[in-house]
Amino acid sequence: MPTLQPNYADGFFDVGTEHGFLPSALPLEKLEGAYLPLQNLLDNMPVVLGDNKFGYLHTPNAIATAVDELPNLFEFVKAENSIHLIQALFRGYSFLASAYTLEPSFQHYRESGNYGKARNILPPQIAQPFCAVAEKLDVYPWLDYHYAYSLGNFRKKDKSLGLEWSNLDMCVRFSGQPDEVGFIMLHVDINQHSPDLVGSVYQTLKALKNNDQEEASKWLEINYSTMKHMNERRREMWKASRWQNYNDFRIFIMGVKGNEELFGDGVIYTGVWDEPKQFRGQTGAQDDIIPMEDIFSGVIRYYPQNELTKYLLDLRTYRPKCIQQFFIDLEETVKSLDEQSLAGMLFKNKNGEGLCFLLGILEEIYHFRNGHWQFVQKYIMANTPYAKATGGTPITSWLPNQLKSVMRQMNDVIEMIDKLGNIQNEKANKILVENKNTLEHKKNLLEEQLSLVHQKEFSADKVFELNKNYGLEDNKKH
Repeated sequence: MPTLQPNYADGFFDVGTEHGFLPSALPLEKLEGAYLPLQNLLDNMPVVLGDNKFGYLHTPNAIATAVDELPNLFEFVKAENSIHLIQALFRGYSFLASAYTLEPSFQHYRESGNYGKARNILPPQIAQPFCAVAEKLDVYPWLDYHYAYSLGNFRKKDKSLGLEWSNLDMCVRFSGQPDEVGFIMLHVDINQHSPDLVGSVYQTLKALKNNDQEEASKWLEINYSTMKHMNERRREMWKASRWQNYNDFRIFIMGVKGNEELFGDGVIYTGVWDEPKQFRGQTGAQDDIIPMEDIFSGVIRYYPQNELTKYLLDLRTYRPKCIQQFFIDLEETVKSLDEQSLAGMLFKNKNGEGLCFLLGILEEIYHFRNGHWQFVQKYIMANTPYAKATGGTPITSWLPNQLKSVMRQMNDVIEMIDKLGNIQNEKANKILVENKNTLEHKKNLLEEQLSLVHQKEFSADKVFELNKNYGLEDNKKH
């Protein structure tokens, strides 16, 4: 069996049992020294600064005027070798590039309710240093989830307290409103539990390598319990960020690729490339929890061969290289199991209890994705007619693509368990019984929702109401 490395690190992220998917140290909060002009621009950029004060993004074209006065810090950036400073610079230039290009779209939305055309030329004082720090991190020069918008963009309000979203603030913002802070800081909150999740994956695979079925079941149960807790934290989104206010900042996290209506052929990086470039936008689909669980549990074996799956795999490249390598090694490790899958090996060894906890994991993956699908219904579909996600994918088919995959595997795992006979473990048996009773409801809910959204005109409220009708509303205790 191929062996996973103890950790996968780049100096900022250190994927393993100690830090999970979070940075190994708190991100830098501010830029200093030669970078004060950039920091001052970022501090004065948000739409709302507080105390009835407004930043550059509040006034049409004010951000362009501020950028005109920004010095080109390319020579300073080229000389940097501190990973934490490079990350903070990438974060800063990412925010600035998105704010500068998408500010006209934002102003048009305020006037008409529709997204308008973006600027598609980055001046050299943004493009050159931005591409330089992106090259140092070996990532695309556009706002991303890891180094820029979320996992590298938080600070503790009270240093003595933990990483709950209510104790976190963003280092750099677009809207300056609490709903933006709650929206993205909740992702950090969820990921504070990722060390336990990553650890359970490592330990399950180790137990299976040693053919210790009892130990494997124990760690599968821990993985299931951790996912359940993460889902409880994820449902805090309904409180952390009010759906009615999502458009206060959503437009600034749109990507270029897939959003030709905004950017045309792409963005010109003046002084770097002559031809326009297209990169995907920041999206929660770049988070690592569900992709890891998909690989570990075997959901990836159920992905359909279609364009949406290609999008999913394309998003893998929008991650730090150390995380990409972790996914590659994890997939190879799982493939080396008997039957080339976790479920197959558990079934071969007649580990019905382990299969039940795997079913529980799949159920939590379903709730994670169906909850996200409900966010899409309420935060996006009920707010705007613009039918593209921030990553450039179609909003009404992207998540259903993956929901169908996980439900197909749930069905197969239930059949495997039934073939093995009675399950003695009470907790494991409860998972089996509950999922046998509710899987058809899950399938029917999605079918009804898709029948609505595929109509030329549909009501987002009616799509959302179906969740309640089936008892699968996301803010309900599961």
